[in-house]
Amino acid sequence: MSPTFTPPHADLTFMTPLSEERAGRLVRFLAEGEPGTVLDIGCGWAELLVRVLEAAPDAIGEGVDLDADAIAHGQGLADAKGLTDRVDLRVSDAGDLKGGWDRVICIGASQVWGAPIEELQPLPYAAALAALRSLLPRGGRLVYGDGIWTRPPTRAAVAPLAGRDDEFVTLGEVADLAVAAGFAPLAVHEASLDEWDVFESGYAAGYARWLAEHPADHPDTGEVHALAERQRTAYFAGYRGVLGLGYLELLAV
Repeated sequence: MSPTFTPPHADLTFMTPLSEERAGRLVRFLAEGEPGTVLDIGCGWAELLVRVLEAAPDAIGEGVDLDADAIAHGQGLADAKGLTDRVDLRVSDAGDLKGGWDRVICIGASQVWGAPIEELQPLPYAAALAALRSLLPRGGRLVYGDGIWTRPPTRAAVAPLAGRDDEFVTLGEVADLAVAAGFAPLAVHEASLDEWDVFESGYAAGYARWLAEHPADHPDTGEVHALAERQRTAYFAGYRGVLGLGYLELLAV
């Protein structure tokens, strides 16, 4: 039986490199103009969606994700904030969603419109942005976020990822693809290195918690040490400062 770790939400507010300051900016962008409906694709535990609904008290929201544990935690967050009747979180694939939304959030979920992850193909930005544009009317708003190359990829950076230089593109290239898909960028920005450090630390914290809670001679200790070391090496000796996360505030035109 494999070791069980604490879920990421035990140590992270968002399942993405995202500070409180940047999250507040994205929430203001989405809540402006009194949206009626808000969709979050790949919502995780829906922290950002919940905040948008708090900022837009007449809006209703829907979040979809394949992680049942994250959805359950998100429902608990929504219930605790009195949003039970205004948000629908469900375990579902986003590929069959239809249009009619005033606001859409899609952060780290572009792969929904591409090849299976195990095929290690380039991120399908163009297909994702085209599909997202079909969900929104003219004037609708999209927060789109996904991986980018902050610097030219190195061999060490790509090795723990898909192993290819063309897995991601630059932030400027993503902005150009958004324009080609029918959006006008209102703002384009990138997660800071500090945001990445906080995210990677929180994501790996489950290993440290497990090691602190189990004896050194536990039969799984070696495996957990190896997992923790692999994650540290991948980040600190690999893609730290090379792999970035771009955030685009987009208007449908």
